[in-house]
Amino acid sequence: MNGNADSADDGRHVDELAADVDAVVSRAARTVDLGRRGFVIAVASFALIVALLLPWVGDYAGWQVLAGDGGAIPRLFAVTSTLIGIVASALTLATQRWWLAWVCAVGGWFASVDGVLAIWSQQSTPATGVAGDGPGAGMILAVVATVILAGNWMSAAWSRT
Repeated sequence: MNGNADSADDGRHVDELAADVDAVVSRAARTVDLGRRGFVIAVASFALIVALLLPWVGDYAGWQVLAGDGGAIPRLFAVTSTLIGIVASALTLATQRWWLAWVCAVGGWFASVDGVLAIWSQQSTPATGVAGDGPGAGMILAVVATVILAGNWMSAAWSRT
């Protein structure tokens, strides 16, 4: 009688252990390990915050462009780089969710293309025939930081596959 009780207890413990192992494996499958990449991502996100304080379009700082001044293309870049590079990156760094890493990777490349178009829009000739003043230091810093973010997020997202 005692042997059957021990056997039933052992079977229950093994089932509990198996359930715990399955839960840990499932949780690990949904997360991404960033390692040193996480530090690079954090620094690039901070650089984006700094870039929002610097001039982007003429006398308009990045946060002013984000608020609606300075033209449509720079504003699109300000929105996408802020949402992906700062908000989504912070959320992904905090949760380390693999699917969010993919959102940051794809969104980062989209924002990078927006950034290149924003720089181009500041260098091209408007209807008056006079070339633009060129992009501000903040916009250039934001594009560089966004490309670095996109590359690191893409590398992190692919590291799980």
